[in-house]
Amino acid sequence: MPPAASAPRLDRLRHWFAARHGLALEACDPTLAAGDASFRRYYRAGLPGGETRILMDAPPAQEDSRPFVAIAEAWEAAGLPVPHLYGADLEAGFLELQDLGDTPLSACFDDEASALAWHKRAIALLHRLQAAAPTEGLPAYDAALLGRELDLFPDWCLSWLGLPTPPSWPALRQALIDAALAQPRVAVHRDFDAMNLMVQGETLTLIDFQDAVAGPPSYDLISLLRGRYRRFDAATFSALVDDFRERAQAEGRLPADLEAATWRHQVDAMAAQRALKVLGIFCRLTHRDHKAGYLARLPHFLDHLRDSLAGLPAHGDFRAWLEGDFAPSLTAALAREGVA
Repeated sequence: MPPAASAPRLDRLRHWFAARHGLALEACDPTLAAGDASFRRYYRAGLPGGETRILMDAPPAQEDSRPFVAIAEAWEAAGLPVPHLYGADLEAGFLELQDLGDTPLSACFDDEASALAWHKRAIALLHRLQAAAPTEGLPAYDAALLGRELDLFPDWCLSWLGLPTPPSWPALRQALIDAALAQPRVAVHRDFDAMNLMVQGETLTLIDFQDAVAGPPSYDLISLLRGRYRRFDAATFSALVDDFRERAQAEGRLPADLEAATWRHQVDAMAAQRALKVLGIFCRLTHRDHKAGYLARLPHFLDHLRDSLAGLPAHGDFRAWLEGDFAPSLTAALAREGVA
């Protein structure tokens, strides 16, 4: 469980919620429900009738909650499952949201069969998102943003390992950007992860969508399929990727003449981009933000990167460097850090 907010902010949050509902202050005692990799904290607070709400504390100096509010309202208006926003004080950084419970999708993977079934439900929701969510007002997932994300890998991961950027990096970097920009534009959640899909019965609800952009349809798909919780075998991954393409083509969100091989290349390139970004972000979260637990996830995303690069044969030099230099350096660094 993450640390709670500072006492003064928590006290302000209590006063704000109590005033909104005409509660006596002593009857308002929010309890910490969750935190994330940012400065946001989430609390659960009760109302007299037994209903509960989630209070988001997002300090304005570190977090801008305006995108979250705008997207929550737009996506709810589009009929998408998002938590209802009951009220907000953007100057204070306080939001009151629908309580969706404590069960993220990641808690529902009891075995391989259930994991696959739930991933298919999540992909069905992704189709709804891409079909219904407006792209107007969303930042573009453009070359500059894609490049900044990729640069997290040398800036944070390679610098920690003491490795120079390999000569093969510029060509790979540009190829991954080009592959993303070649795709159509849809609303991209940008962290369509099993921890950000809440389960109520068999219903999935989207959370943590404040970083949404207008970008490639492959991004959220690989966020889910090559995310933190599963590494699908090649046959299962290919089947899910092909099924997504066929439905998206039938519904007009991918070009009807898009060949399966071209789509798979775009998916693998997008997955490589995200894996490289995540390797950098997790190192930054560890060494700049002093957050625990992220280094242990690096080998998992290295495996995702290997899987992705296997579909990009033009970048064999980078793959050779990855195995000959990067992987051994990462293993040694994790051992020094005491990470199993």
